[in-house]
Amino acid sequence: MKGEKGKWREIQSRKISEVMKKLRLNWRAIISIVSFFVLWNFCVLFHVSGFTEIPGPIEVVMVLFNDFLFTKDYWHSWFISFERVLWGFLIAQILGIPLGLFLGSSNLFRNIVFPVFEMMRPIPPLAWVPLSILFWPTNESSIIFITFIGAFFIITINVFEGVQSIKKEHIWLAKSLGASKARIFIKVMIPAVIPAVAVGMSLGIAVTWNVVIAAEMIASDSGLGRLTWEGYVSSTAPVVIVGMISIGLAGFLSTFLVDLLERRMMPWKYKK
Repeated sequence: MKGEKGKWREIQSRKISEVMKKLRLNWRAIISIVSFFVLWNFCVLFHVSGFTEIPGPIEVVMVLFNDFLFTKDYWHSWFISFERVLWGFLIAQILGIPLGLFLGSSNLFRNIVFPVFEMMRPIPPLAWVPLSILFWPTNESSIIFITFIGAFFIITINVFEGVQSIKKEHIWLAKSLGASKARIFIKVMIPAVIPAVAVGMSLGIAVTWNVVIAAEMIASDSGLGRLTWEGYVSSTAPVVIVGMISIGLAGFLSTFLVDLLERRMMPWKYKK
């Protein structure tokens, strides 16, 4: 009984220590955010160079609460931007992961496709905007396509390099044990590129938000990017900052969700 009580107390103490660690991290984050807003307010109050036309955080918060936070249009902008990011991101994974696998595993396929891929990869996603508007029948589909382009090349090249980094000894060992090409592809290559897929997803979601916001400013009448652009056009700086903060929060939430998915994909990486 004493031994069981000792184990129970040890488990409880570990749980308490883990909770305390998380709390410490949260407090550090809170202090960092509060310090940022205090510094921002200080720069506005004392007319630091570059802040003469910038509204203070209190004014921005008042505009957020009075004009946006409790309106349907504001949350509709959130929903539209999230929907575009989700579709572009998912399509990029569906097409980019298999393409990266085939580029890395087949010499013939790589020799045919990779030169075209490398020629198109340096083109910035926003350079696709005029062609996308002409090609796709609606602005919505063109924005989703541009968002897809932002993540597609990142995920593809990460998976490709992940396949290339697989040790040849693993392939030779599988072949020596009688594994077929299809079995090697499924049992060796795909598990080996999971970390590369996770990295591509983390990088891709950030770029996807950058692209969709810029595309909304150019070719859309809705979304958080359009909200920010309308604030600029109407010369209402608080609205611009409300849009920027909203974009930052939306991007943070998306990254958090991708991190949760990454933990599901690679549980061994986070085991202590």
